[in-house]
Amino acid sequence: MAVRQQEEEEDDYMSDTFINLQQDVKPGLAMVRRVKEEILRKDRALEMILENKQKSKKEEEKERRETMLQSSLGSENKGFALLQKMGYKEGCGLGKSGDGIVEPIPLQIKTGRGGVGHEAAEKRKAEETIEQRKRMSQVKKRAEELALNEYRLHVRQKKDQRQMEGDLRKSQLACQQLDTQKGIDVPLETWYWLSTPAEDDGTEEEEESSKWDYKAVPTTEEKLLNLTCYLRRKYFYCIWCAVSYQDEEDLSDNCPGDCAADHC
Repeated sequence: MAVRQQEEEEDDYMSDTFINLQQDVKPGLAMVRRVKEEILRKDRALEMILENKQKSKKEEEKERRETMLQSSLGSENKGFALLQKMGYKEGCGLGKSGDGIVEPIPLQIKTGRGGVGHEAAEKRKAEETIEQRKRMSQVKKRAEELALNEYRLHVRQKKDQRQMEGDLRKSQLACQQLDTQKGIDVPLETWYWLSTPAEDDGTEEEEESSKWDYKAVPTTEEKLLNLTCYLRRKYFYCIWCAVSYQDEEDLSDNCPGDCAADHC
């Protein structure tokens, strides 16, 4: 009875021992993973060591170079010993009279990988780029100023043109009224009066016939000047004052001038 109970205990498939044995089916996989991780860790450590060594070598070389440059030459240097034999004394200037340089010519160490003159070329190129940008900025600014001035001039010319056209129309109305009051049926010039529909047809024919003669048709400015002179001379009338003066003396004494600018 005791033997049977012992066999059942040995064959207990629900025991922790049996379960642990069943779970460890591939015990070699964990070992391989640990070995790979260990190898990677060692590789990283080796890379860091090599990098630190390389940096330390460069730093040591730089420090050694700076130390040697800051220290003066001694008698063990063949060149310095030769100078001493020729009469040179440490701390004195070069030359027979001792008026030469005292400190040695500074040494410029080139640490980059660029060729000889590369830094100077890059500096010159950067300066040229800056200068070119300045010129472009100045040209752009000048072009903007010119464009703005042209726009202002254009607006001013349009305003002056509209003003002259309005003054001419007022002059034509005044001339037509004053001439009619004097019993004049035909204006001295066709454009002295405001044109009527019948006169428009004749004007178009006249302009068509004289389109090849550019001097035949005066400009608005010329029309305004001639018509205002006619009104001032014949009727002592100023369109800007809108007054008919008694005589020429009254006109010259009381009218500010014979143009729109004088009446501003």
